[in-house]
Amino acid sequence: MARITTTVYRKSEGLVSAGSVRKGSVVLSVLFHALVFFVFQKAFPIQWVPSPLKTYRVELYRPPVADLKIDSSDEMKLAALEEAQKSENRVPEDTITLDTKDVRYVSYAGMVKARLLEQWQYPEAAKENLLEGALVVLFSLDRRGSLLGIRVLDSSGYRILDEEALRAIRQAAPFPAFPGSVAVSRLHIQARFDYRLKARRRIPPRR
Repeated sequence: MARITTTVYRKSEGLVSAGSVRKGSVVLSVLFHALVFFVFQKAFPIQWVPSPLKTYRVELYRPPVADLKIDSSDEMKLAALEEAQKSENRVPEDTITLDTKDVRYVSYAGMVKARLLEQWQYPEAAKENLLEGALVVLFSLDRRGSLLGIRVLDSSGYRILDEEALRAIRQAAPFPAFPGSVAVSRLHIQARFDYRLKARRRIPPRR
């Protein structure tokens, strides 16, 4: 019988494979480049020098505008508009006398007159000196009846008589609040104070 013999040849263990050679080459290349970079950095160090910040100033200029020409009609319209705005801002007010016949104010004028008569007196010194006279005073009230102002329009000619009338008005305040018929926010009242003695003592002339 014929014998078949198979012979197997093994590689020597001292030989290095091609893959191992390539890996070693890559490692050596990396180490070489790192060494070169380190030497270069030591020889030529890199320094970062901060540059100063720059400030820019911007100014805006608007060219002058020529004066606008306004014709007379526009001026009239502007004046009318300003007058209307002033009218809206004005406080609604009215002026009456204590003997007014206006149905809106008759009732309230009667209350004010009654309050004044409670305070008004004839000064004793004026009676003793037979002083007579009449004065007209104008005073203003707000809706709550508070006294806003007072002034003498026509003096009696005697200070004592004028001062008594002013005192009576101040003493009578505050007056009643405005009723619903009085729609204004401020009411000016003109009052006349008439000082008259009922009888004068007369001395008969000597014969």
